Amino acid sequence: MFRMILWLVIAVLMTWLVGRRLQKGSPMAAIGLVLGLIAAVYLGLALLLLVFQSKLVYMPWAKVEMTPADIGLDFEDLRIATPDGQTLHAWYIPAEDAAFTVLFCHGNAGNISHRLDTLQILHDLGLNCLIFDYRGYGQSTGRPTEEGTIIDALASRQWLIDHKQISPDRIILFGRSLGGAVAAVTAARIPDTPSAGLIIESSFTSVPDLGARFYPWLPVRFFARFSYDAKTALQSVDCPVFIIHSPDDEMIPFEMGQTLYAAAHDPKRLAEIQGSHNEGFIEHVALYRSVWKDAIQFITRPK
Repeated sequence: MFRMILWLVIAVLMTWLVGRRLQKGSPMAAIGLVLGLIAAVYLGLALLLLVFQSKLVYMPWAKVEMTPADIGLDFEDLRIATPDGQTLHAWYIPAEDAAFTVLFCHGNAGNISHRLDTLQILHDLGLNCLIFDYRGYGQSTGRPTEEGTIIDALASRQWLIDHKQISPDRIILFGRSLGGAVAAVTAARIPDTPSAGLIIESSFTSVPDLGARFYPWLPVRFFARFSYDAKTALQSVDCPVFIIHSPDDEMIPFEMGQTLYAAAHDPKRLAEIQGSHNEGFIEHVALYRSVWKDAIQFITRPK
């Protein structure tokens, strides 16, 4: 909607200015004006993209609006220290007799309080879950950066190992949307202690790839200050990889899920869900639960 209004305003302005030039009997000047305006608008939009990239990548929400207790789940309210001095807010939600623990890297908007539906599903499947807020999100300190989010995921994983005595091969890395890239890069950073598995849901190949699809008329790859190169990271991941994506996803195309699948080493699997990027898993929750059951069986089967 914003882009449509912007282009409408630009079109009206250009029409008015060209009309003024033509009234003065100077068609060449009018053409020059049009070309100059087009160049100025293009450069202006490119500059905005450069300056405000972080606002497009990170959309944190400060207020924690609900907790797992509001949906009847027991949980531990945690503060996790990172090696570079930040403090992350996190929740640990145990499940009875759980054999595996999910480390949940959420998407780019909101905070952990906006993922209660997923926490309920994971709990119902008999999985422990540690969900954390990236730096700058919710009650976590600092401000988000690409490297910072990876440090946050690694610190949260280490907390499970140190404080819950959970073996790395009992931890399932799970990331949705932006979190899928965070989880993939995290998995690539720990080749000596691989996790039980990596589940990537509704994620992209890289930020420049996704930006080029949204803004094909801008030099996104030249201006990109973020990478989150999940495709490359997957080539260094040494654990089972399970990709979840919806062909109906209107934000991150299904083809990117297919590309991530192709980039991963065996064993790997690609599963389809239905519905939109943000709401599909809830709108088709029975299918989503079924896919997760398949993912757990795939990841935990004897090697």
